[in-house]
Amino acid sequence: MPELRRDPIVGRWVIISTDRAHRPTDFRQVLPPAQAQPLCPLCPGNEAQTPPEILAYRANGGSPNSLGWSLRVVPNKFPALQIEGELDREGVGLYDRMNGVGAHEVIVESPDHKASLAGLPEKHLEDVFWAYRDRILDLRKDNRLRYILIFKNHGAAAGATLEHSHSQLIALPIVPTNVLNEIAGCREHFKDKERCIYCDIIRQEIEDRDRVVGENAEFVAIAPYAPRFPFEVWVLPKKHGSFFEESQKFQFEALARIFSDTLRRLDRMLGSPPYNFILHTSPLHERTSEFYHWHIEIMPKLTHVAGFEWGTGFYINPIPPEEAAAFLRDAEV
Repeated sequence: MPELRRDPIVGRWVIISTDRAHRPTDFRQVLPPAQAQPLCPLCPGNEAQTPPEILAYRANGGSPNSLGWSLRVVPNKFPALQIEGELDREGVGLYDRMNGVGAHEVIVESPDHKASLAGLPEKHLEDVFWAYRDRILDLRKDNRLRYILIFKNHGAAAGATLEHSHSQLIALPIVPTNVLNEIAGCREHFKDKERCIYCDIIRQEIEDRDRVVGENAEFVAIAPYAPRFPFEVWVLPKKHGSFFEESQKFQFEALARIFSDTLRRLDRMLGSPPYNFILHTSPLHERTSEFYHWHIEIMPKLTHVAGFEWGTGFYINPIPPEEAAAFLRDAEV
């Protein structure tokens, strides 16, 4: 029988529609034949095809915008927002507007055109997280900016427009509504119980084990109790912290291990599915340290959001998270 489940953080309801009977193996992807690719602007040797780099890691040094990099950050060539200018907030009758000031950057995760995050060495994946940290620390000096969103679209079905593995950063002059709702849910839980709701979730999931996908000394990966999508996985630090960029080296090392393990499990069991991941971290200048807990949400793109979801805010998921977690735990990685 279908089941309604409520996310305890934002109050979002999902329908676990077991009557739509999908076995976990039904979601395994069949990759299309490789197609000839046009000149890739993110590949080594094509540095002049991108705007000048903002950050790069080169083991042996070297001049900016040259060969020899292992990771590179550049402004998006077609930015959603631009760093120059003033906000100029104003009311237009009933409405509000401001200039599109912000930042939009591309993190090129590897010089290898065919590399994927799941296939990167753990040390290289750790460098990707260091790059996220470095860019957040730099951008949060700008008082015009209030939130930094880091996300990845992997695969065309997940919104990627370039095959070369990369993630993106968008710095915003406002805090997005989704983030405000998440923070409000965390604040209310702390107000009632004087505990972080994510810390409570971590304790319960580790005790129950049914939805745990993987774990190490610093992090746990779980299928959330009310997942919007099949095989949705959250990666959470066991130690409470509200700002991703304040993590320590040993935490980034452990994060690289569990994140690599989780992506390899998804690839192994689902045939390298398209996915999105989003880094959930605290707004830049708000006091959330007591009650907010940073984490990363990975959402494989295996079903479609359609009229029911848009009309209700509910999501329909045909796979119970307990079954999804068990399936992923069985992966040989």
